[in-house]
Amino acid sequence: MQYSFNLYNALAPTGALMALNALLAGEKESPVVLCIGSDLVIGDALGPITGTLIKDKTEGIPCYVYGCLASPVTAKEVKYVNSFLRRTHPGKKVIAIDAAVGEAGDIGLIKISSEPLRPGSGANKKLGKVGDISVLGVIAEKSLFNYSLLNSTRLNVIYTMSRIISEAVAGVLWNKSGV
Repeated sequence: MQYSFNLYNALAPTGALMALNALLAGEKESPVVLCIGSDLVIGDALGPITGTLIKDKTEGIPCYVYGCLASPVTAKEVKYVNSFLRRTHPGKKVIAIDAAVGEAGDIGLIKISSEPLRPGSGANKKLGKVGDISVLGVIAEKSLFNYSLLNSTRLNVIYTMSRIISEAVAGVLWNKSGV
């Protein structure tokens, strides 16, 4: 199942929260959150910015958020992080968050899916899948020159998507925490 929300839609935060709640229906425990990306490239900073915002919004509740501006988790580290998450948090759902490239008409969409994500696929990297639920922010059009596009992505687009995603994920974490 997949849901999509445009970052300019005022109802995107509410819709994203509802989508995540639907995908986590029946789960009693808080999911683990994995935010993938690097703060060295603006277009790839969606994950670390989102992770930082989630940590700020969930201060005081027991939850696990990996990948933030202070300690990013890059696509190269996913194969190690994936096994770490399964050993450290057995049986817990993992929400994986990352930036993505897509069709020109998809730029600005936040896609939430019941499928794992494959980080680095927009840069033609062959890395393993991660997560049980994926949240992708489409930040640029897919092309042969993805790296230059990622560097020319507007920070406002990344930050607005991060804010929407972090509100939804933090809402889920608060709901599941029972606090």
